[in-house]
Amino acid sequence: MFSSTLSRGLLAAALAATSTVACTLQQVTGFGSNPTNVGMYICVPAKLAANPAVIVAMHYCSGTAQAYYSGTQYSNLAEQYGFIVIYPNAPTSGGCWDVHSTETLTHNAGGDSLGVANMVRYTISKYNVDTKKVFMTGTSSGAMMTNVLAGAYPDLFVAGAAFSGVPYGCFAGASEWNSQCANGQLIKTAQAWGDQVRAGYPGYTGTRPRLQLWHGTTDTTLYYQNFVEANKQWSNVFGISLTKNNTNTPLPNYTQMIYGDGKQYVAYSAVGVGHTVPVRESDVLDWFGITGNQFPSDGSGSTPTTTLQTVTTTSTPSTPTVPSPGGSIAKYGQCGGTGWQGSGTCEAGSTCKYSNDWYSQCL
Repeated sequence: MFSSTLSRGLLAAALAATSTVACTLQQVTGFGSNPTNVGMYICVPAKLAANPAVIVAMHYCSGTAQAYYSGTQYSNLAEQYGFIVIYPNAPTSGGCWDVHSTETLTHNAGGDSLGVANMVRYTISKYNVDTKKVFMTGTSSGAMMTNVLAGAYPDLFVAGAAFSGVPYGCFAGASEWNSQCANGQLIKTAQAWGDQVRAGYPGYTGTRPRLQLWHGTTDTTLYYQNFVEANKQWSNVFGISLTKNNTNTPLPNYTQMIYGDGKQYVAYSAVGVGHTVPVRESDVLDWFGITGNQFPSDGSGSTPTTTLQTVTTTSTPSTPTVPSPGGSIAKYGQCGGTGWQGSGTCEAGSTCKYSNDWYSQCL
């Protein structure tokens, strides 16, 4: 198993020690070209590592930057390990990311992905971020965007972790939602999927970000076949194949699927888990090399260490707006869950469906 039990135990202890401490969410504007008006929210720890890492953490459909900040442990862990977290906020009324337009799927061409990429570029410059420590992760629609960024901006990101998404380009050509893809009915050869990724940044020959994908077998929002197609896609891009399955890893009924030597692409199949697979921050930080010893930043093979510097900030915390109460909720909009402050009923033809503790969605 590539994620050590020891490092996960140490991380759990660190979480317990810092459970009441989290870096403050701040809004940033004027960070560069942002054609779709994606919101930028950043979490800079009081004690920042020298040449810190940065994680882009992207919310699900109907979610917000605030919801993902509150619903995951990255803000607590940032204070422990001194890394920065960027929480982008999707500009659409339904809170879904643009993972379908030609612009967002293409390097520096526009769409939501360009706004996110420029958030990262801004942060690298302002905080002297180590460009070998630029990471991305997300859930559902945020997992889709993780795949999009891996294809369109492989020069910017070093690694990613996607929880319950779809392959890069699976939503291509849709207005926002692609039922054929979501229902697992878009089937392609590994070569065709791989070619789609390579078209995201024509002529790129550099290193591709290593990826970790998670998906539940009983997902009825983004069906499990999407996981199968994503495995075909990225194994083709990396030029590797499945070499080993580790059962009951990291939890009972989860299977860790090792491709190649396990240092470029690893996938996790969760039997009996629906939409979405709960975020596994400990395994994500191991995969990124912030903890653990598989990808030490100093190349020594030992557990990474960080030197922390004290940072002060005078900016005012800002929270993304939440829907107004009452009225009709559009299809694919949020209708409940942790942090939900709206009310109303789903529009005709859709009903409020529980997805997880974070959100319910009109489907």
